[in-house]
Amino acid sequence: MTQPLVSITIPAYKPAHFEASLRSAIAQSYPNIEILVSDNCPSEAIRDICQRFPQVQYRRNPHTGVANVAAALLAGQGEYVKPLFDDDILHPFCVERMVQAMQLSPDIELVFSASTIIDGQNLRQQERRPFQQHGMVDGRQLYRWLAMGPVNVIGELTSILLRRKTLQALGPDGLFRIGDHDFALGLADAALYCIVLLDRQGYYVDEELSYFRRDADHASNSNPAANPHYGQCLSDGIDLLLAAYRQQVLTGADLLASQASVTALARDSAAAYPQVLAAYQRYLLALAQLGPNHIS
Repeated sequence: MTQPLVSITIPAYKPAHFEASLRSAIAQSYPNIEILVSDNCPSEAIRDICQRFPQVQYRRNPHTGVANVAAALLAGQGEYVKPLFDDDILHPFCVERMVQAMQLSPDIELVFSASTIIDGQNLRQQERRPFQQHGMVDGRQLYRWLAMGPVNVIGELTSILLRRKTLQALGPDGLFRIGDHDFALGLADAALYCIVLLDRQGYYVDEELSYFRRDADHASNSNPAANPHYGQCLSDGIDLLLAAYRQQVLTGADLLASQASVTALARDSAAAYPQVLAAYQRYLLALAQLGPNHIS
């Protein structure tokens, strides 16, 4: 097999674990890589680290948050793009194994793998292995699982490999948008996966190829104390369900089957997060359009 260029793109903001992340990119067994750092750190700490590694392509980026993520995804020149968050770590064989998988078929749009959650001291916390063997996974089925939730079976952006031409075709405004809904502030990663997988194929590598860091200070989607967009993450869960229904990935029966969980989410969260109430109202409207007997 050929060894096409792979762009490892790192949208950087937090310097605490950045050097470990960068070193894991440099240490890849796959020989044909470029490493791009898109730095939005308020200090010069990330720039100073990058200056010690001449093989790294560094640029200062004025965009914050998900805009910096989008800029990083679109910055590479490789045939494939390997995202890496600034405090996560790649296994040395990560890119090599993922490229091998991607090259099995032109229908494969996204490769993902088993991964492990680590803490601030690199101690293993939880292994995540959604399947028990390597293999192709139908893209619409993955979309369905992502929409039905509550678990993201693919994982964070650090756990995937994508085709650059697909990202370029979407452009910065289309990476996280399904229909008229923009998921950028909430479930951006899940939305991107659903966009690229619709009518295509995913491939799962049953090897632990990345390490997602979670500690007390980590601004993860699941941590309301650290994530200012936590309410948007909750409401996006409802809107992803609706997007899957509109794209005929889910049926009306699937939408109805989710009623109890969506209603419980609205009951528990709508008072604190008005965007959840708005999403719930959109959900009720979709149910009403199924027929009057479907509303309980």
